[in-house]
Amino acid sequence: MDGSRSGHERRTAILLALLVTVLWSTSWVLIKVGLREIPPLPFAGLRYALATLVLVPFFLRAGGTSALRKLPARGWVEILFLGILFYTLTQGAQFVALERLPAVTVNLLLGLTSPLVALLGIRLLSERPVPVQWGGLVLAVVGAGVYFGPLAVHRGETIGLLVAGLGVLANAGSSLLGRAVNRRGDLSPVVVTTASMGVGAGLLLGVGLAREGLPRLGWLGWGIVVWLAVVNTALAFTLWNRTLRVLSAMESSVINTAMMVEIPVLAALFLGERPGPVEIFGFCIAAAGIVLVQLRPAAKA
Repeated sequence: MDGSRSGHERRTAILLALLVTVLWSTSWVLIKVGLREIPPLPFAGLRYALATLVLVPFFLRAGGTSALRKLPARGWVEILFLGILFYTLTQGAQFVALERLPAVTVNLLLGLTSPLVALLGIRLLSERPVPVQWGGLVLAVVGAGVYFGPLAVHRGETIGLLVAGLGVLANAGSSLLGRAVNRRGDLSPVVVTTASMGVGAGLLLGVGLAREGLPRLGWLGWGIVVWLAVVNTALAFTLWNRTLRVLSAMESSVINTAMMVEIPVLAALFLGERPGPVEIFGFCIAAAGIVLVQLRPAAKA
């Protein structure tokens, strides 16, 4: 009976995790549509500021206020930098890059975060990749080279690629810092997420409003912002955390790579983005490498 119940819980967790990846993948299509009306930085700021407000009740229920009061100065600094890296820089860069580049291209670039984290983790976290991960690193680099090799890059795309590159670096830094913060276990994931998101979203929204002003949104624009904030951020985060109680970190990581396939399919269906055969070949090689990087946890150095 217990085994049957455990099996049912795992199947439910896997289905929920896959649902979350679909929600996160649809975000890319919705962002591309919303960018036709909303400037990228205010758009990103509004999304994550509203999502922070939605998460506040969960934050309070998890005892977030008292937990943050007990943090030493170093803990506050880590939360501050995590918010800046993951929300202000990574998400801001993603929205700006999506304004200038196809969703498939930005998806591939941000997917390279995993290989970069694996390399940086050798020095910073004493986590040495195992042989299959080294193979994945090589495939990811080769695939990215094939994908970007035949591209004729225009000026606007060059800026987009540079911004996306900044987003990859910031995302890698936030992954390492977030792993270090969560590994200590003194704060629950919802507290870390809400606090860092509040910091990053506030700064992102402030910069966006100062640079672009308050955008005038129609019903479609507000609908996209609210959906992204409530469903694709706050709800998806809550469901993902629920699956983490049942699934291992490796299982969650591999399931998350489903987005590498989901985003190009959605971009082809709804945005008309159809890469050429050589680009598709390079993307598949890189995606396979990224999956291999996450197949096994790195061995301690």
